[in-house]
Amino acid sequence: MSIFHLAYTVSDLDSARQFYGELLGCKEGRSSDTWVDFNFFGHQLSLHVGESGYRSNTNSKVDDVSVPMPHFGCVLEWNSFHDLSTRLQSKGLTFIISPSVRFKGLAGEQVTMFFEDFSGNALEFKAYKNPSEVFS
Repeated sequence: MSIFHLAYTVSDLDSARQFYGELLGCKEGRSSDTWVDFNFFGHQLSLHVGESGYRSNTNSKVDDVSVPMPHFGCVLEWNSFHDLSTRLQSKGLTFIISPSVRFKGLAGEQVTMFFEDFSGNALEFKAYKNPSEVFS
């Protein structure tokens, strides 16, 4: 099994723990005074206190929708995506792009949503109607 490791910056660890731990439900791993690791849906996410190097006002068109660049996230199973989107909506999270269907009726049909963490980092979560089409 291969998992990815992503390390990036957040403004503070308290808000990172609230967002990733409490809101997204990621289990916290090791930490120090300047960083914290999370199990990010089976992957290792290391959040370090500092100035964000990822923030950008750049957008790119995907299926005629302007998406924030850069961004990161995770491809979830169909039901897991819907469970997460329902939980985030019930908590009043502000979406950059609300949960919606992309490429409807085409290869690679998917549901997707974009939002920012409390440090302004853009995230995308998606799920494919047919998981075998993730690279179609």
